[in-house]
Amino acid sequence: MQMYMKNTFLLLSWLILLPSGILANPIKGMLERIDKGASDKFVVELHKSPNDFFELDQKGDKVVIRGNTYINIATGINWYLKYHAGIHLSWNGMHASLPNVLPPVFRKERHETNLALRYDFNYCTYSYSMAFWDWKRWEEELDWMALHGINLPLAAVGHECVWRNLLLRLGFSKQQINDFIAGPAFLAWWEMNNLEGWGGPNPDSWYKQQEDLQKKILKRMKEWGMHPVLPGYSGMIPSKLDLGKRIDGGKEEKTLSNTSSESAQSTLNKWNGFDRPGILLPDDPKFTQIASLFYEETEKLYGTSDYYSIDPFHEAKSLPAGLDFGKAGRAIMDAMKKANPKAVWVVQGWTENPRPEMMKALNPGDLLILDLFSECRPMWGIPSIWKRDKGYEEHNWLFCLLENFGGNVGLHGRMDQLLHNFYLTKDNPLAAQLKGIGLTMEGIENNPIMFELMCELPWRAEKFTKEEWIKQYIRARYGTDDESIWQAWQILANGIYNCPAGNNQQGPHESIFCGRPSLNNFQASSWSKMCNYYDPTTTAEAARLMVSVAHKYRGNNNFEYDLVDITRQAIADRARIVYNYAVADFKSFDKKSYATHTRQFLELLIMQDKLLGTRKEFKVGNWIQQARNLGSTSEEKDLYEWNARVQITTWGNRYCADIGKLRDYAHKEWNGLLRDFYYKRWEKYWQVLQDQLDGKLPVLPVGNSSTPTADNPAMTIDWYALEEPWTLAKNTYAASAEGDCIEVAKEAITLINN
Repeated sequence: MQMYMKNTFLLLSWLILLPSGILANPIKGMLERIDKGASDKFVVELHKSPNDFFELDQKGDKVVIRGNTYINIATGINWYLKYHAGIHLSWNGMHASLPNVLPPVFRKERHETNLALRYDFNYCTYSYSMAFWDWKRWEEELDWMALHGINLPLAAVGHECVWRNLLLRLGFSKQQINDFIAGPAFLAWWEMNNLEGWGGPNPDSWYKQQEDLQKKILKRMKEWGMHPVLPGYSGMIPSKLDLGKRIDGGKEEKTLSNTSSESAQSTLNKWNGFDRPGILLPDDPKFTQIASLFYEETEKLYGTSDYYSIDPFHEAKSLPAGLDFGKAGRAIMDAMKKANPKAVWVVQGWTENPRPEMMKALNPGDLLILDLFSECRPMWGIPSIWKRDKGYEEHNWLFCLLENFGGNVGLHGRMDQLLHNFYLTKDNPLAAQLKGIGLTMEGIENNPIMFELMCELPWRAEKFTKEEWIKQYIRARYGTDDESIWQAWQILANGIYNCPAGNNQQGPHESIFCGRPSLNNFQASSWSKMCNYYDPTTTAEAARLMVSVAHKYRGNNNFEYDLVDITRQAIADRARIVYNYAVADFKSFDKKSYATHTRQFLELLIMQDKLLGTRKEFKVGNWIQQARNLGSTSEEKDLYEWNARVQITTWGNRYCADIGKLRDYAHKEWNGLLRDFYYKRWEKYWQVLQDQLDGKLPVLPVGNSSTPTADNPAMTIDWYALEEPWTLAKNTYAASAEGDCIEVAKEAITLINN
């Protein structure tokens, strides 16, 4: 028996040390997707360790990557590719041609971290970026996640399938379910209790394909050793729920218990014009009953999880009087623990959440708080407008990078603030319960430099400067050292990527092209809190430097993507300057200059459209094609396309777009959208102002002044009436790249210089 156990132990040890080419594991599949035959070029060794680590080494002509988990080994592979092979895998390119013989690791290199949890995704990400993904795109993202050390991802695909089954079990009709569950592009806000029904109804095929997709995603996550975070139950109910409905309790039917308390079921305030779902308060016995059914239906489809994401009272401006947050928290926790006693409640640290009274009622270790906006508005105890003097006290939390809002396009970052705030967690008593990091962006596939920096922070033992890191990043991203590229990135890092402390801007510096026109047009969306924090002429200088060496890097995918993105920013920044000239011309009744500057503005907009057409990542056709590809009938394709078009423009109906102020929240500086949507708005607006200058329309005075105002021209234009036709259209846009990005970037620089 003793000899048997010894032999078994030796066998297991041998299996752990097997190279990836012999033992099938997720590493092999990922490497083969990166480059056919790549798995034969690495030796992968899985070792037990109490601490997360990866190690780079050399055995003969093969690179050795060691780690204590598959995720950490993948992180090590990514580190090797970047800093030893000059290969950067990014959202704009997850494939590479590896050399026949990999560059050797001359000295063994080891990285460790005590930040064991690395979270990924915001609910919004699932709608702003991933609403129409198929398995092929998801497989690429799962590879990206593994390469960047993610082991705690939100897994929200197919959550609507759980709700559909739950509501059927509660006796709801198909029509009632359709009135409740949102369409594909708006599921995130339905899941967060913000709206119901908008964008639907979803066809039966939608539920089937999303259920199948989620099962594939969860299977791959578990192969990697990731811990999926499934949506939990917060008390959401359809606003028209009949609490007397009978439910199937399994072996017998039973009636949901009624309550005499009118406050037990409540309707929250509207959310930006949308009627919110109802909320079943946790002190109602029906909360426990419905929560139990919810977790049962979740388990039937997707199994149980050790982590559930629950955000009660999300962005709720008014709540029922006398609501006991502590009691609510305990009820939510008890329902979750009934489903899995080991489960942890994951909650977003956002505005008022999590409520302090709720935190005090919960046991340490049962709650994991995402400090959602750590680079700008940290709650955990350091100065910010959301500072909590006692931080999260005894509860575990993650330091998170939000970075992007609405999936908007634009260069943006807080490099200094990110590094400063992260290193403040070291030896700070308020950060004693810090367990890891998180990526909580509303949209992905933008600003790869910021996400690369964030994902490396746990693995870098020594404090470093952004200048040191950027030099390494350039070498990794482009596979070269180039003085002009270095100068360009230094300009960007000290300007647009260095949004300072005290600036509470939400996401990128929004393009002037993308906002509804006015005489005081500054930000495109309603809540960006945008401020001028960099010299807008500096992005043009960075673009000029990139263009000056572009001929040397033709065919370098990462360089060409960045060339287009940086030049795009330069065009947008130049257009903002020209816009200010045009407004000044109008106010001074200078017809000649006004005509010149408005023409230049529209020329810049058209140039932007042409430039962005050279990369599929910046094409509205790519977004629409993804949506239509998920449909199996013409009706389904049309519904998904409508969802895709509405989300990035009006967002809601007339009331929600105008009064709710949601229009342009998810604006995109994309080819096709620029020329057919944004251009038409600006062309119309400039013409209205021209008509005023020409006396064809009255210029209304303000007080004793005859100076035109910001409101007067807009009063003559029904913006929603101008915008809605595009959301209903079915015209086709090319999804693939068109034109030569380097030559068009040169044209753009010439136009900027004029």
